[in-house]
Amino acid sequence: MGTLLAVTFFSAHAAPPKDKTYTENEFLNSFSGKSMKVVTDKLGQPFKKELSVKPSGASTMMLKAGADDKNSKPVKVEMWYYKNIVKYDPKRTYKETEITFVNDRVMNIAFFNNR
Repeated sequence: MGTLLAVTFFSAHAAPPKDKTYTENEFLNSFSGKSMKVVTDKLGQPFKKELSVKPSGASTMMLKAGADDKNSKPVKVEMWYYKNIVKYDPKRTYKETEITFVNDRVMNIAFFNNR
């Protein structure tokens, strides 16, 4: 009986299964163009989020370049960061993966080891 309890105790507190990792191509094919909800459902919450902010004076520069600020739609740009989820060889992963969303859709994906 004591052995059974010990086995049950250790199996209940065993480490959770390792999170899924992807190759570069698997990751790009799985998440390019997807919504924030799809990314969150598959990867969970990122360890860091950043919102893009329009620099001061940007509107003036855009008007000089011929852009029409009154007729353009607002754009929301957000970057999400995940750690160690994309492999670049069978044994090693990139330290960080950055997913850039534009209006709730993945528009850019970058992999980093130097941050």
